[in-house]
Amino acid sequence: MAQAKILVVDDDPAIRTLIYRFLSKQNYQLESAEDGKSAMAIFEQFNPDLVILDVNLPDATGYTLCQEMQSRTGVFVLMLTSRSDEADKIRGFSQGADDYLTKPFSLGELEVRVGAILKRQRPVTTAEQQCLAFNGLVIDPVRREVMLNSEMIPLTALEFDLLHFLASHPGRVWRRAELIQKVWDYEYVGDQRVVDVHIGQIRKKIEIDTSQPALIQTVRGVGYKFEAPNLEAQGEPSSIS
Repeated sequence: MAQAKILVVDDDPAIRTLIYRFLSKQNYQLESAEDGKSAMAIFEQFNPDLVILDVNLPDATGYTLCQEMQSRTGVFVLMLTSRSDEADKIRGFSQGADDYLTKPFSLGELEVRVGAILKRQRPVTTAEQQCLAFNGLVIDPVRREVMLNSEMIPLTALEFDLLHFLASHPGRVWRRAELIQKVWDYEYVGDQRVVDVHIGQIRKKIEIDTSQPALIQTVRGVGYKFEAPNLEAQGEPSSIS
């Protein structure tokens, strides 16, 4: 199995070097950058699987870089920041971050988060390769694309994973903790409202009326479910080869 490639972007040379050396010993391929400009240049050539990205850089914000990188590839992004404010985390997740680590952090925690994110690169099975179609909504797990009424819907990597998982189990209610375990693929130790943030972002993109969502519904006191249009009539989502 090929080594995963990780790009570390942080303007603090001590933190950058520490992460670089530690993850190099874990059998990953590493590159590093100290600012946004050099990060994008390396990103283009290195084509990393994961970017560990500091929020505060001398010439850019991590939020902007995260969006720019994910508009080019399906790269995973782990944000690093000294900010612990919930609003900053919500902003990071809404911009496409897959995870968020607040400084100071332990190298052990970093290792767990990195490993969990990269595990999501598992090969998709034949069943998982089938497109899911619900009236005008089409979810393609191979291309990782979502179409709504023949219009491409831009989703972040994590938004796509969450929508695809829910749509693969129409009508089933999932608790936030269950969704974190299934989609994030590990025991998330942070605030479970991170699920609400991603659900809110998806709804803005696929729901006609976000105040009365028809596709991703809230089950009060429990969690969320994907309600397929005319589910009673069609039984299961249709598959497109």
